[in-house]
Amino acid sequence: MNLREIVEKYLAVGGGYGKPVALASLGLSREEIERTFGQFDEDYHISRFIHFQCAAGANYQINGFPQTHVSIDAEIQSVL
Repeated sequence: MNLREIVEKYLAVGGGYGKPVALASLGLSREEIERTFGQFDEDYHISRFIHFQCAAGANYQINGFPQTHVSIDAEIQSVL
């Protein structure tokens, strides 16, 4: 999945930017979530707009760290 597709899924589930969304609610397989968000997390130009949280819910390993939720800043539009 590319960044635009992930942002569209995030907005569809969360209803807007800046809201924590469960990674499990994005409708992707565990492998897709871990691989895709892992790649975005390694890219400074993208990762500064993506914030992970570890709370209650299904855990995903994003670059070796357990994460359950993601929020995305509206400024990500500058790199879409």
